Amino acid sequence: MAGWRSHRNIAARLRNLPAWYRRNRVLAWICVVIAVNQLGFGSIVPVVPLYAAAFGVSQALIGLTIAVYGLARFTASVPAGWLADRAGRRWSLATGGAITVVGNLICGLAPTYEVFLLGRFVAGSGAAMVLTSGQVILADITTAETRGRTMALYMSVFLFAVGIGPLPGGILADLGGLAFPFFAYAAFGSVVALLALWRVPETRPALPARATGEAKQLQYFGQIGSVLRRRPFLLVSLLSFASFFARTGALFNLVPVRAQQSIGLDPAQIGLGLALISVLALLGAYPSGVLVDTFGRKAVIVPSTLLSGAGLVSFALAPNYTWFLIACLLWALASGISGAAPAAYAADIAPRGMNAAAMSTYRMLADSGYVIGPALLGWLSDLAGTTTALTCTAALVVTTGVLFGLFAPETYRRRASREAASAHEQTRIVETPPDD
Repeated sequence: MAGWRSHRNIAARLRNLPAWYRRNRVLAWICVVIAVNQLGFGSIVPVVPLYAAAFGVSQALIGLTIAVYGLARFTASVPAGWLADRAGRRWSLATGGAITVVGNLICGLAPTYEVFLLGRFVAGSGAAMVLTSGQVILADITTAETRGRTMALYMSVFLFAVGIGPLPGGILADLGGLAFPFFAYAAFGSVVALLALWRVPETRPALPARATGEAKQLQYFGQIGSVLRRRPFLLVSLLSFASFFARTGALFNLVPVRAQQSIGLDPAQIGLGLALISVLALLGAYPSGVLVDTFGRKAVIVPSTLLSGAGLVSFALAPNYTWFLIACLLWALASGISGAAPAAYAADIAPRGMNAAAMSTYRMLADSGYVIGPALLGWLSDLAGTTTALTCTAALVVTTGVLFGLFAPETYRRRASREAASAHEQTRIVETPPDD
């Protein structure tokens, strides 16, 4: 009987899909776009270091191919927001897809390491434009009442695509060589560009109808200056910087080294722990959005940040595999709980009419942690050891969480917003249909 009811519930949900799509057309297509883009990105993750090593370069230069991708994301985020404001969100997305095509073709055809490095920078710029434009669109289509769940759904798609991408990427590399996944990512980039132009509705608001007086008076870079003068924006950007700094510099670089050298774990054991993080973070993404929309942004952000610090300390002190897995569990819980809460907070405090300026600047500041983290923590690890470097990272993360908790105002309280929520359908906007 229970099985029959379950089948009936599934059938009812399937019948409701067309109505959901009509209400959430923008969200549906931006999730498709980001899934395609991140599937392509995930497919090259296992081959980038191997491809770079094939040029006969040092380990440091192999690492540079990762860092330059982050540098490109850092430098391209603000221009992506500018283009989204000037030409529209769809054109910014499509341009990012086109640049992704060019960058990955350069990588796949590179005759030398230097050309490959150039291709990585170009591809990173395209990725930044796609990701930044996606977050701007989400800020456009959501209200404070729905923002957490909407961004959490987007984040779930993002994490799933990145997580599954290495599997087809590895298969393609086995079948066609190490360059093949780059050509596949170029093909995915072309699909992103086409979907952006022909399926994603334009969400850029008409300035006179939606913007505040300040947004009307300021040009794009003036809007960035206005956003940077807001203390809550700086606090959430600092918190996201610390998160990116810890993820790329500590989790991806130092944790595997310490696990192998200090605990004696083999690559399979380390990989299992890191895979556990990805799976649990994916499972927690949407529940995180519900928590954010129910209890407010700070009630989720502050505890998850402190939990991240506890996870880093556990990685630094773990004496055996059991404690290593406990550290992975703590980090996974923190990642799952936090989810898209910081991005939702940044979108909340963006002045009306300044979504592109606010979200692109937020991504730029967060991505700076992607660039600085691996280099700085690698240097600190060489100087004082991985345990010290991980402990210092934990201190940075906890400090940003405490500062945010003390000085950042709450941007959404459900009780105060119930009347406003009744006036809006979930993630519903007045859409401008794409050109056919």
